[in-house]
Amino acid sequence: MAKAKVMAGACGFTSVIKVTKIGKMKVRVQIISACQDLRSLNEDLAEVDCSRNVFGKMIDSVIYQIASKRLKHPDCPVPCAIIKTIQVELGGAVPRDVIIKIDAHG
Repeated sequence: MAKAKVMAGACGFTSVIKVTKIGKMKVRVQIISACQDLRSLNEDLAEVDCSRNVFGKMIDSVIYQIASKRLKHPDCPVPCAIIKTIQVELGGAVPRDVIIKIDAHG
């Protein structure tokens, strides 16, 4: 199982993403979060066939399409974290932290 922790920022929510391989190119994604919108993704991500538009162009990615239907904020970093965690679980990427630091004063 691969796991990611996302501290989303202004919303104040911290989420944990757990990805478990259940087949050659199939995974189960579980999101643990106080954010109800993120938790609602769990039913759509219970079984993800990664051979079908997970890693393609952003506009075609099933992860972003599902997120677009359920999440209110397009700046939520969780969909990106889901894809990265899937890549790690399937052995297509090494586990490395992603950091976004925002400074309003440049």
